[in-house]
Amino acid sequence: MLTRADSSPAKDQPPRVSAAAAPSGASREARRERRADGAAVAVPTVLAAALCLYEITGPSLGFDEAASVTIAAQHGSALGSAIAHDGGNMSGYYALLHVLIGLFGNSTLLIRLPSALAITATVALIGLIGLRLFGRRVAFASGLLTAVSLPLVAWGQDARGYAPMVALVSASFLAFVALVDAQRDGRRQRWPWIGYALAMTLAVYSSFVAILVVPAQLIMLIWRRRAARPVLSALAVAGVCCTPLLVLALARGSGQLFWVPRPSFTPEKQVLEALTSAGLQPNFRPTSTTFVLLGLTVLLLVLSAGLIVRGLRPGADRRAAWGQTLVVSWLVVPVALAWLESLLGQSIFLPRNLLMCVPAVALLLAVGITHRRVPAWLGWSVLAVVLALRALQLAPSYGVSPEGWRQATAYVLARAQPRDCIAFYPSDGRMAFQYYIGTDPTAAGRAPASILPVVPWGEVRPYVEDYVALPRSELSALPSRCPRLWLVSSHEGQRTGPSGSRANYARYLNLRSALAQEYARRGTVSFGYASPVHVELLTR
Repeated sequence: MLTRADSSPAKDQPPRVSAAAAPSGASREARRERRADGAAVAVPTVLAAALCLYEITGPSLGFDEAASVTIAAQHGSALGSAIAHDGGNMSGYYALLHVLIGLFGNSTLLIRLPSALAITATVALIGLIGLRLFGRRVAFASGLLTAVSLPLVAWGQDARGYAPMVALVSASFLAFVALVDAQRDGRRQRWPWIGYALAMTLAVYSSFVAILVVPAQLIMLIWRRRAARPVLSALAVAGVCCTPLLVLALARGSGQLFWVPRPSFTPEKQVLEALTSAGLQPNFRPTSTTFVLLGLTVLLLVLSAGLIVRGLRPGADRRAAWGQTLVVSWLVVPVALAWLESLLGQSIFLPRNLLMCVPAVALLLAVGITHRRVPAWLGWSVLAVVLALRALQLAPSYGVSPEGWRQATAYVLARAQPRDCIAFYPSDGRMAFQYYIGTDPTAAGRAPASILPVVPWGEVRPYVEDYVALPRSELSALPSRCPRLWLVSSHEGQRTGPSGSRANYARYLNLRSALAQEYARRGTVSFGYASPVHVELLTR
């Protein structure tokens, strides 16, 4: 399967069969080609499933994951209110999780399984795109590069809507290519049209940032103008279907993004690391090979772009050139739009919001590695080196808990005494605590009484960016009611972040200062790495 590398799909087509050749021989050859094509897609897909499922329940539930589970656990109007409070973002993902939890419960495996399956499907879809546009070798190489990717595997083990969004964006690109091909060849467009409209609609319902890929696709219609009508009509239908999301988003505003900083060196470096699969900060620490992989990947991307530009000369394979330009557009346009929006409007420049571009990097690298100007031995050697470096980034992430809510809950329950109380800042932290306490009366009976927020254990209620402190009028009477108080905090705000984040952090400092006047501190224990959970015991 891995012979002479070439980016042209013609190299992967079955050889011509002479008129004298037996039909059975041609049929066997065609079957062999189909099996080889299937293996080029299937092998990376199986690898992706293994990488995403391995130790999927190891890391502790995160802050945002707890919000996903809690929102999805609501029913009726409470579910609608929780989704509306989040501005409608990820509403489709919450609906899916709501059904799964109702049917099978809320085990860690179950709530993370949709994301793992989504990344597995992404690898298969990228392989199919590579096969359709460039051939078997690109399909195989791009599939492997997509499967062995720290950002994709990490989000494939996280109960949020980003992994499904990436899968649906990839599906939209495959349907987009099929729709353009159908228009060019004069074939029926019904199923590609339906697939494109459905994929784009569901992608936006998984995460609003999926909309960033639409301009990247529309740009490609400059060279395929005949396909403009079906593509635009499918987008119009998708837009109508997404109207409820627009209403919810406008009503909610962009307040939930108060903590996202403007583009600067740190967020730009984090985005670049994620796009190249060289890291995922602040979730995971950089390794000794992070910047080696980053530099090598950037160099390979530049060389691949150079090979593509050289291939745009007259007489070149127009289909291959169009496909290569589509991949470049997929990578460049969303990143540029997110950067400009973050510079001029509301900042959204985060690695997670550009996760849909990581597969485009894999495709672009595969196009360069398998290009006909690159010797086969050199191309596959480079691929092996890149995969090895990616594996070195991925391996240390397994079992790591960026937020240690499971450990924090166990720590408090093991040391709690009668009449203990507990306060969370922000109130969002209570959702993760509630998840690990569960609804078992025995565990709930051992837990300290919740006074911030004031809700009995066992009552699953969503809190989204609820930065509320105890009123000063209650503080003086608190020690007589609660001889010992556990203060649990995480995501308190930022000292030097945006104004909203600084205000939340100042409120946290004021709360600690007020409690210090009523209680003596007994030290703080932290759990986790990126966004540690701080547990502080205050005694009278």
